[in-house]
Amino acid sequence: MNVNSFTIIETIVNFIILMLILKYFLFDKVNKVIDDRNEEVASTIKMADSQNEEAKALKLESEKNLEESKLQGKNIVENYKQKAEKVSEDIKKEASNEAGLILDRAKKEIDREKEKAEEELRNKVVDLAVILSTKALEKAINEEEHRRLIEEFIAKVGN
Repeated sequence: MNVNSFTIIETIVNFIILMLILKYFLFDKVNKVIDDRNEEVASTIKMADSQNEEAKALKLESEKNLEESKLQGKNIVENYKQKAEKVSEDIKKEASNEAGLILDRAKKEIDREKEKAEEELRNKVVDLAVILSTKALEKAINEEEHRRLIEEFIAKVGN
């Protein structure tokens, strides 16, 4: 094998020219596309990280709002519970007052009926005493007749 120096130099020069042409037309453009793609990927990762942080912040805010809502709901339930207990107590007091008024009216009615009965009893006693006196005056009363009239009077008063 005969090595020709001119062929070697020519091959080297061709190789350098090819490299320069490839560099100018291919490598710079490919490197630019790769760099652009790297920047796009980095930008996408950065945007994803910022969205992830934003999502975490929104999640924390949502959890905070949920806790506040639960607390407000609990407070509302407690308020209504207290109002219901107050209404219940008011109803009980009103019913107790009403029952007291009914009892007072009933006692007054009983007292009136008792007085009426006593008055009727007095009237009957007076009527019986008058009848007894009339009978006593009509007849001459002996001791036996007197006892019988008293027992008759007592029997009539007892009714």
